[in-house]
Amino acid sequence: MSDKGSKKLRHARVLIVGSGPAGYTAAIYASRAELKPVLLAGSGMDLEVGIPGGQLMLTTDVENYPGFPDGVTGPEMMDLFRKQAERFGTEVLYTDATSIDLSQRPYRVESGEATFTCDALIIATGARARWLGLDSEKRLTNRGVSACATCDGALYRNKAMAVVGGGDTAMEEALFLTRYASKVTVIHRRDQLRASKIMQERAFANEKIDFLWDSEVTEVLGENEVTGLGIKNLKTNEESQISVGALFVAIGHKPNTDLLHGALEMDDLGYIKVQPWNTRTSKEGVFACGDAMDRVYRQAVTAAGTGCMAAIDAERWLSEQEARAKFEKSASVSETRR
Repeated sequence: MSDKGSKKLRHARVLIVGSGPAGYTAAIYASRAELKPVLLAGSGMDLEVGIPGGQLMLTTDVENYPGFPDGVTGPEMMDLFRKQAERFGTEVLYTDATSIDLSQRPYRVESGEATFTCDALIIATGARARWLGLDSEKRLTNRGVSACATCDGALYRNKAMAVVGGGDTAMEEALFLTRYASKVTVIHRRDQLRASKIMQERAFANEKIDFLWDSEVTEVLGENEVTGLGIKNLKTNEESQISVGALFVAIGHKPNTDLLHGALEMDDLGYIKVQPWNTRTSKEGVFACGDAMDRVYRQAVTAAGTGCMAAIDAERWLSEQEARAKFEKSASVSETRR
């Protein structure tokens, strides 16, 4: 069946937009419930939106996901997730969603490959870290440069570390890193922090944390691993270097929800709002999971957990819809016979 022009028109009972731990886990549960999910994993061509497998595809070692006592690489883990989803019948397509229309049901999702309609839609588009934009930062990502202290802090045990940022997240990262680091230097563009007062007090009171004010990182030093940072004082323009073994960038995350602005209720940062204790969004039949709706934890294991929730919520909602349709049909037949 074709849509206007040559693009195919396809219908899925459950359509999942996005992969990663959330999308693949939703697919595993949905396929085991015999909902025949179709998952749009992304093409990998637009790295600003995301890549198939999500942020873990850019992570070398994952040591905090249960079931992998010796650790596992991010790409290897996501390959296992994908294979498990496909084993139970998920159709994984490596194509990008280019638009999502929730104005009427069935909901409509455009991709480069086809136009999809669906009975239930699961959003698992994830989020991406905000980076400094340095070539050296990109080159040394996962070689000492990270955006997640919880994920990677223990990899650089007993080394001096640096955190860029001045908000609550940056202070949380710095405080967490003191468990492993010999010293943590917080680098901030201003002369005072944006973090809440209690977080500031905790950071200032920690003997392992010091601060570089009015400063920015101009270069990440090192060939195959981070050895230091180039620093510029924004008031004096003085340039200097500091020796560190790891750099953690904590200047925020951006959820990959641009396609849904105006269609779903979101918070001030663009994270999709869901109802308490479930994954239902402001639209009937649309569910959100993973980092697209989680501005707090942003861990692989929590993303997988909400992916499970989204699939169960979708299955229950579809069952409710079918039961309602049968009841209405039965009531209509009874009325006609009178």
